[in-house]
Amino acid sequence: MTVSRRLFMAAAAAVATSAAASSTALAAPTGPATGRPTGAEPPHRIRIGPDDTPATLVAKAARVRPTARQIAWQQLEQTAFLHFGVNTFTGLEWGTGDEDPDVFRPAALDTDQWARALRDGGFKLAILTVKHHDGFVLYPSRYTGHTVASSSWQGGKGDVLRSFTKSMRRYGIKVGVYISPADENQYLDGVYANGSKRSARTIPTLVPGDDRAGSRPRSFTLDATDYGAHMLNQLYEVLTEYGPVDEVWFDGAQGRIPPEKVETYDWDSWYTLIRALAPDATMAVRGPDVRWVGNEGGLARENEWSVVPVKDSGNGSIDYALKYDAPDQGSREALAEARSVAQYLQWWPAECDVSIRPGWFYHDDQQPKTVEQLTDIWFRSVGRNSVLLLNIPPDRRGLLPDADVARLREFRERIRRELPEDLAHGGRPRHDRAAGTVTVDLGRAHEVDRIRLAEDIRHGQQLEHAVVEARVGDGWQTVTEVDTVGASRVLTLAAPVTARWWRLRAIRSRSTVRIAEFGLYRSEV
Repeated sequence: MTVSRRLFMAAAAAVATSAAASSTALAAPTGPATGRPTGAEPPHRIRIGPDDTPATLVAKAARVRPTARQIAWQQLEQTAFLHFGVNTFTGLEWGTGDEDPDVFRPAALDTDQWARALRDGGFKLAILTVKHHDGFVLYPSRYTGHTVASSSWQGGKGDVLRSFTKSMRRYGIKVGVYISPADENQYLDGVYANGSKRSARTIPTLVPGDDRAGSRPRSFTLDATDYGAHMLNQLYEVLTEYGPVDEVWFDGAQGRIPPEKVETYDWDSWYTLIRALAPDATMAVRGPDVRWVGNEGGLARENEWSVVPVKDSGNGSIDYALKYDAPDQGSREALAEARSVAQYLQWWPAECDVSIRPGWFYHDDQQPKTVEQLTDIWFRSVGRNSVLLLNIPPDRRGLLPDADVARLREFRERIRRELPEDLAHGGRPRHDRAAGTVTVDLGRAHEVDRIRLAEDIRHGQQLEHAVVEARVGDGWQTVTEVDTVGASRVLTLAAPVTARWWRLRAIRSRSTVRIAEFGLYRSEV
């Protein structure tokens, strides 16, 4: 959904309520529809401390703004994950690192088929597991023998990553890469968790016979352990040899190693290299741009805040200040609870990851989720101010399974039927400056059972409570209520309500609220 659509085709409503006073007012959006507010660049992170009062914390939260990179990411709404590697052929979910690379032999790899299925399913970006925890790499890396080049597949000349990137771009899908920090193969090789100290490393580190030796590649000097340098060199290969990358996805997994052998990841150096080589790439979910929602069921919290308290977790990384699975991460109460341990309030929106099948890798004995299950996940992720990351694992042929491809088409059609046509589109919203409302005239009475809301998040996430009302007879009737909205909130009514006039009325907020979308729908399900 485009920013212009969210701005009511340049006629967006702006509802304002005051967090500090009872008065309300309307304010028009500032700045161009696709850019930032005019004036100084607002902060995406603000320092806090234990001495901040509850009122000060709310005031600081109201000032936090997303970066342009984060805004673009939140507009994706629905993204795909593709878990593919040696586990696809061994039947494991977490590989051992000592697999025979020749086990990787997809009989009919067709990444165009992946791309077509994802496009037809409504996905805007796809992330490939370039390296999972086993350490097997889906391109011929110079820094390990545990790669496709050591397989007899395509005579050792295969490159899944290259095929993937070309196919995704051919079908208009953005490219993401997952390079696991955990690496069982490098542990077996004595590199991962070997106790080495951080020291200055030249990246890329040229190897004997390196084909880049005469080209004077752009280089960096970064602090890293032995394994941290290994990761930097692989990141360099991926980010310089495969075209633009739009998302780099990390988790914080440690290898299955003795507890006394822990690898402290060089997050700061990894982030620095990514920002230099792929400045537009979003870094998730152990990155500074996007956070893990806290479960692998694809479900956001009922009230999901994009402004959350965070703490330093070492080597330039941040983490939740409260428990990652806490049911409340950003309310006034949560901010006050976290102030003793948090260093910052940060715009850190949630990504909801889940697999279409029980496992993350393909297994013959598993089937995809039903359309009803996927639809419920969509409403509880995209419909709750989050981005859905749905994993669809390729099978041993190197194809997305037929059942999964069909389910993706059915899923997209179901969402289209849930929200078939915005009845408010083309309407003329009326702004009541005194009451702090947006009123929409549909021209005639319509049945409505789905409502879609969005704030103009260029100005932060501000709404804390609002009511949706319909004019029934001579008075206004409350249809539903909502607390948080953010970039996307979809509400389902228990039964259709018929009315011509509808309004959204802000009751409580942190600062000025700018509503960018007030969509009204009658579902076809």
